[in-house]
Amino acid sequence: MFYELATLSLELHSVPKALSALEAYTTSDSTGGQLLGCWEPEHGIIVGQLLLLRGFENAEELIEERRRVLTSSNPFGIGQYLTAFQVESYAPFPFLPPVEPGHYGSVYEFRTYHLKVGGLVPTMAGWEAAVPERARLYPLTTAMYGLDGAPRITHIWPFPDLNARLEIRRDSYERGIWPPQNGPENIAHATSTIALPTPISPLS
Repeated sequence: MFYELATLSLELHSVPKALSALEAYTTSDSTGGQLLGCWEPEHGIIVGQLLLLRGFENAEELIEERRRVLTSSNPFGIGQYLTAFQVESYAPFPFLPPVEPGHYGSVYEFRTYHLKVGGLVPTMAGWEAAVPERARLYPLTTAMYGLDGAPRITHIWPFPDLNARLEIRRDSYERGIWPPQNGPENIAHATSTIALPTPISPLS
């Protein structure tokens, strides 16, 4: 399995109008990949932006869909609303199950850690040891590493609400469950985005 995380920048106030066309495109039989999630950021850059997660059975399917998007005059079926877009390719941490659509929380946190040189393998080893205990507090959507651009990992966590997020994170720290061993020392810098599932998102 491979994943694509797309950041879609849209004209102001156009998100509600764009969602139905985006859903039609991403669920069409002629479009590669599987729609897994679609979120609207709540903090940070929030004006007219969507985060789109899709899954692909193999690299060939991902590359073909990427070619289709990049050469299209109507990318993602919402060209009339788009002002810019960025697409990133990822592979999941090998010890994690595939993303399973379903209802997990009202808010999702997207964290991206840009890694120091050589930091990916020790980071994944630490995660493999720590995730089972951490996931007992609340499940992980996925953790994945970039296949293009800077060395990085992105992990996605659902939470019932923002208060629960603080409580779960505090509990994991106090109990020594999180962060994973080899994690912080391999991070060059990090970003975090809180986003809300849109009506078309299979992950909600």
